Amino acid sequence: QVEVVESGGGLVQPGGSLKVSCAPGGRDFDASVMGWYRQTPGNERELVAQMFSDGRIEYADFAKGRFTIARGNGKNTASLQMSSLKPDDTAVYYCTADIGDGPLTLRIWGQGTWVNVSS
Repeated sequence: QVEVVESGGGLVQPGGSLKVSCAPGGRDFDASVMGWYRQTPGNERELVAQMFSDGRIEYADFAKGRFTIARGNGKNTASLQMSSLKPDDTAVYYCTADIGDGPLTLRIWGQGTWVNVSS
């Protein structure tokens, strides 16, 4: 199956840093876009950051200056380095991989990794 798996979540103190990573859990694939979303209970998933195959990056406003997305192999791996973490950053963080481009794009979602920012 085509899937991505997140890792690296955990408990971190406010002001601390944490890095979450994403890698294929099944067969190999080539992603046009790798991204990170997050979700808290009862809320919709929101974009954290995404990185395109040409290196372009988009960040949510809350992530700018604090979070850094990177693509490890330029194809299907990604990481999110989070710094200056706040309690509001507590969420399940999901990795996404987009296969294709345009209306036929398939978005693959990971199962998520929990990030808990608390003292």
